[in-house]
Amino acid sequence: MRTSGKLMDPIGRLMGLRYKSHPWHGIDIGNEAPEKVTAFIEMVPTDTVKYEVHKKSGYLMIDRPQKYSNVIPALYGFLPQTYCGKMVGDYCMLKTGRDNICGDGDPLDICILTEKVITHGDILVHAIPIGGFRMIDGNEADDKIIAVLKDDATYGQLTDITMIPEIVIDRLRHYFLTYKDIPGAEAKSEIPHVYGREEALEVIKSAMGDYMDWLDNIQIALSKV
Repeated sequence: MRTSGKLMDPIGRLMGLRYKSHPWHGIDIGNEAPEKVTAFIEMVPTDTVKYEVHKKSGYLMIDRPQKYSNVIPALYGFLPQTYCGKMVGDYCMLKTGRDNICGDGDPLDICILTEKVITHGDILVHAIPIGGFRMIDGNEADDKIIAVLKDDATYGQLTDITMIPEIVIDRLRHYFLTYKDIPGAEAKSEIPHVYGREEALEVIKSAMGDYMDWLDNIQIALSKV
């Protein structure tokens, strides 16, 4: 499935020669997606504040300082030209048996394991999805795809999340269950499932489809203005 056709037109390519492409909309997820993907990295394990792409401008901004000492134990970012909407929510409901779950309206998140020390975000990497966390925040599907850096010496040969040491999974799970914690507030996030490669590919395909539907809706709305 390809999502880039509506954005990567000749004018768009020429503009990209003069201006930095928006990391969500102007970067191609890759010809081999969902099996191999291009990901935009917002955070690395040394970051003590949470960085997030500003959706309007595409620049990396400080979302908030981390309130506690836990840090993300992997590269963390999102998949360009994906959107967590109806299809992602429907797939979550299918797998959990729950009702009234929708996508969170953001690009699909991804964590990428590597042995290398990468010192800053705001970069693109090639990654191989091998599984994911089915995370639910309130009534919103907020999946976290787990991947390995392409050709990584330590992790690059892994093909499924079951091949990752349990301590690595536990650290990732702990981070995602606590990074939004506010003192005195009840936690809303949960991770009911850890899933393997095949489900991760289905989640990515759903998010790619949601992105196309989202673009269609925007174009319809603009045509009525």
